[in-house]
Amino acid sequence: MSAETCQCLVWTIAEQRDGALKDVSFELLARGRRLADKLGTGLASVVIGDGVSREAMTELVERGADAVYSVQDPRLAHFVCEPYSNALSGLVSAYSPSVVLAAATSSGRTLMPHLAVRVRAGLTADCTELDIEEGTGLLLQTRPAIGGNIMATIKTPDRRPQMATVRPRSSRPLPRDPARRGIIVDVPVADSVMDGRVRVLGYRKDADGSGCVEEAGIVVAGGKGLKKAENLALVRGLAEDLGGVVGASREAVDRGWIGYPHQIGLSGKTVSPRLYVGIGISGAIQHLAGIKTSEVIVSVNPDPDANLHKLADYAVVADAFLFVPELRRRLAARKMEADNHGE
Repeated sequence: MSAETCQCLVWTIAEQRDGALKDVSFELLARGRRLADKLGTGLASVVIGDGVSREAMTELVERGADAVYSVQDPRLAHFVCEPYSNALSGLVSAYSPSVVLAAATSSGRTLMPHLAVRVRAGLTADCTELDIEEGTGLLLQTRPAIGGNIMATIKTPDRRPQMATVRPRSSRPLPRDPARRGIIVDVPVADSVMDGRVRVLGYRKDADGSGCVEEAGIVVAGGKGLKKAENLALVRGLAEDLGGVVGASREAVDRGWIGYPHQIGLSGKTVSPRLYVGIGISGAIQHLAGIKTSEVIVSVNPDPDANLHKLADYAVVADAFLFVPELRRRLAARKMEADNHGE
């Protein structure tokens, strides 16, 4: 089967780092698969980078793609908006997809507006829900609006492709199905795709040295119940003990206690870790929407009626300034005991 005979009107943009696909690539496929099935069309994933293995591309097929467009070149190893947009706009012109989805990550939020201008299409950013409208087949793109106080559903009736960025961790990847079959199309990279005006000099971590809250397996978040910025040390210490990263409520960020990259909720990042611990967070609906797909949720708050307690798997009604130090002491004792037993 050739690329031409595989009609894939729904596309997702995979992300890679150092040749390894990011988890969000598979999350997007789950979204795209549902949309493609409703439209009765195929689903394609586009991989731009260098050194992405055939095994990784096969995993995209096993997780829902019918076709993978592989754009590989050493000059594309690191994300730079202009050449990535050039490569994508060429593919869009060649194959005319109806829907193009990317993750609302730093690269997705940079690439998709640039691409939208290039192909003269609309773009809905930071979607939390996607669906297909009955009768019209239009993409329904739902995202928070007016500071996250309402949810707006947007349609693009006239321009194609219909383009949207989707919050990472807002859906789970489909399980691998080794029986699925698809095609992998190697796309040649012309010199004209490259743009020498920008070059990558290096990368740096967040100012406080912490990791990416969206991709973390363990998140410990603090809210206004901590009373002042200095008390976020409780959160940072517990996150370090657990091998996790630091998150925060919008209140904590608005008060200037911590930077926006750590904000969780509709107006911040969506997370879906194995373990989420909220300390001093009451649980505004916007925050709860950003953590609802976490596997295990722990809430620490002295207010027994806190909204986060209602969502939590474990609700601890306690003073965080007493509970967290005691928890850290017990974790340290347990680690020491395990070390002494050679475990």
